Amino acid sequence: MNDTDGVLTKVREVFKDSFGIEPEKVSLETAARDIPGWDSVGHLSLASNLEQAFKISLDVDEMMEMENVREIVRIIQAKLAKGV
Repeated sequence: MNDTDGVLTKVREVFKDSFGIEPEKVSLETAARDIPGWDSVGHLSLASNLEQAFKISLDVDEMMEMENVREIVRIIQAKLAKGV
């Protein structure tokens, strides 16, 4: 699953599980300011849920870069491409 659409679809589901946001309301342009509950605690929960959903491990720098959905998809695609 290295394609943007496939990763984005799965990220949208993680947002639904993490924040109760309907998947169709999450786009590549969605940022933390757009999602109620995407604060520091919500960010940790989101990161954990992404790790579980994609079977990856995120380091602190990657978590800090995840300020919007576009960056989340980019980071996940890079991880999946490396097989990490």
